[in-house]
Amino acid sequence: MSCFKQVLEAIDILEDSKINGIKIKEEMNRRGLSHVEVKSVEGKRGKTDFIKVLIPGKEGKMRGGNKPTLGIIGRLGGIGARPQMIGLVSDADGAIVAIASAMKLADLIMKGDELMGDVIITTHICPNAPTKPHKPVPFMDSPIDMNTMIINEVDERMDAILSVDATKGNRLIKVEGFAITPTVLNGWILKVSDDLINIYERVTGHRAYIVPITMQDITPYVEGIYHINSIMQPWIATKSPVVGVAITAEVPVAGCATGATYINSLEKATRFCIEVAKDYTAGLCKFYDEEEYRKLISLYGDMERLRGNFTSKK
Repeated sequence: MSCFKQVLEAIDILEDSKINGIKIKEEMNRRGLSHVEVKSVEGKRGKTDFIKVLIPGKEGKMRGGNKPTLGIIGRLGGIGARPQMIGLVSDADGAIVAIASAMKLADLIMKGDELMGDVIITTHICPNAPTKPHKPVPFMDSPIDMNTMIINEVDERMDAILSVDATKGNRLIKVEGFAITPTVLNGWILKVSDDLINIYERVTGHRAYIVPITMQDITPYVEGIYHINSIMQPWIATKSPVVGVAITAEVPVAGCATGATYINSLEKATRFCIEVAKDYTAGLCKFYDEEEYRKLISLYGDMERLRGNFTSKK
């Protein structure tokens, strides 16, 4: 199974100065996906369109079943930094993988292959987002604040979440391709899931690359503490386990850089998301060891205070 076609199609539709959520919805509808929501949100520095694609599984909750629901979040500040930069920026990776994943699942359904459980895919479309200073390279900023961002990315129906984000602007995880993070659950950074490592290795054919996230990386962005990036922020708005899927490079690449859309890396990351969706919704993959998590809570208590002053009010 390859996702090259869908990744190229996603790039083609997103690399448009006039792209918006309605155009993405129309494309999804054309592919047979009818449960698509678009929500425009305006902030102090512009506006963006949130996309939510709900893909029912054969025994998923949308059809009255009990199979678990996977969430795939395409995290980013924006897909473009116009008028300063022309074309897709490096930061668009999360949106590309999210849209390509929806396209691939739609194609599988059309060919007779439905997943067991539901998949909910969210991202946002902003072709003219602002930028902000960051070391070692500049980050993309967002037209809206982080609190509003994660409220609209996270759906309470997601039983587990893959958070996909370009993670090239650092000196910690410098490999070509993509890497995964340990599981974060209610403020705990847990061990890397063995099941996800197995999926990673079968998708890539090499050892798993792991992002060395720290406690700083899971604190709320509003606290002003240094983060590798915002890949883990969705955990703040959910009680479900979150794993980051980081698109990486061998050298630091600015989030606002153009010409930095690495097809092979994006295809592998998309294929990983699809394979996790297959296994997780069928009950064949766990994001964490429930018994060990309960033991940690009994010994040391929860880490809920790390959510800070987050409010889920929309």
